[in-house]
Amino acid sequence: MNFVEELKWRGMIHDIMPGTEEQLKKEISSAYVGIDPTADSLHIGHLVGVMMLKHFQVAGHRPIVLVGGATGMIGDPSGKSAERNLLDEKTLRHNQNALQKQLAKLLDFDAKKENHAVLVNNYDWMKEYSFLEFIRDIGKHITVNYMMAKDSVKKRISSDSQTGMSFTEFSYQLVQGTDFLHLYRTHNCKLQMGGSDQWGNIVTGTELIRRKEGGEAFALTCPLITKADGGKFGKTESGNVWLDPKRTSPYSFYQFWLNVSDADAEKYIKIFTMLSQNEVTALVEQHKEAPHARALQKKLAEEVTVMVHSREEYEMAVIASQILFGKGTAEQLHKLNESTFLSVFEGVPQFEISKTELETGINIIDLLAEKTEVFPSKGELRRTIKGNGLSINKEKITNPDLIIDNKFLIGDKYILAQKGKKNYFLIIAG
Repeated sequence: MNFVEELKWRGMIHDIMPGTEEQLKKEISSAYVGIDPTADSLHIGHLVGVMMLKHFQVAGHRPIVLVGGATGMIGDPSGKSAERNLLDEKTLRHNQNALQKQLAKLLDFDAKKENHAVLVNNYDWMKEYSFLEFIRDIGKHITVNYMMAKDSVKKRISSDSQTGMSFTEFSYQLVQGTDFLHLYRTHNCKLQMGGSDQWGNIVTGTELIRRKEGGEAFALTCPLITKADGGKFGKTESGNVWLDPKRTSPYSFYQFWLNVSDADAEKYIKIFTMLSQNEVTALVEQHKEAPHARALQKKLAEEVTVMVHSREEYEMAVIASQILFGKGTAEQLHKLNESTFLSVFEGVPQFEISKTELETGINIIDLLAEKTEVFPSKGELRRTIKGNGLSINKEKITNPDLIIDNKFLIGDKYILAQKGKKNYFLIIAG
């Protein structure tokens, strides 16, 4: 597999330094992508860089993930107005360990393999640097004129912002350049990859390697991922879409990909899956013939959910979707784990009852119109039952004298009432 050709058809190359492709054809090479460790989970914005490394490894090369413990402490001027918060070392290590567990699902860290993935943290070498050492060893090799010419710096200095740009942020490209120099020396790393907004910082590293080592290093960036409607990729009403199932449930993760637009699905399936060009082309054609079937979105959601979570979690998400949108059965409902169940019915009206009351049983009319306020009146509830419009736990209720007891509890805790097709209510027994 030709790595550069692979990224080209996937639309994942924005800028590439001359000689990069020749370097990769010459020998097994190492490349790195930096990740900010300010949280103990990756979000889908990080996936772009990780997918570049994944393709890099599949092509036979060695991927390096650099956790920016040091750079994460000072902030990056590229398009951001605020500096980041200082992390203490304990938090930093916790975040690093959590990120490595997630990355192990996406990259192969098996040390027996020649091109196994490596995780490093720039805090480990930057923490020993004194200020005097840094300005002597690094600062004197890069001119202020060179640094000022970078787009990311020019934008911040020429902006109308009252805050301007701190020296800390200005020095960011020197710190990032030092990372590249360190990895060049210790891991023979000759390529750095990142988003297109990182080009200036990456090139500073190649320049530092040239000036200090007389060596040759390369840069490759991918376009910043956007949505067709101009909205920010990876953001929902509730914030970032995380890879950690505790932050974003596998069901919500699956739903994010399932609900992207047709134009975005065609772009994302190239970027976020390992499907071949022939497979993607066939899917695009299939989708054009029957857009309503959403073949692209379904395959995209499947591939990414299985890759990040598991086949089991993907299947659970599919079942959960069927339940919520009307096709699910009572048997499927009982199969859902608690986290998926709560994720599916997040935001629906909830009512609490005592579990001890259910031991003796409660008449369904009393339960839904008196003990809880699922129905405003017993009369309306009786009419709904008569009209075949009430379900409990996805089963139609036809008997107004039905007694609800503990046997109806899902996971020994929940009862799901459904009025008509779309109105759900959750009764929680405590």
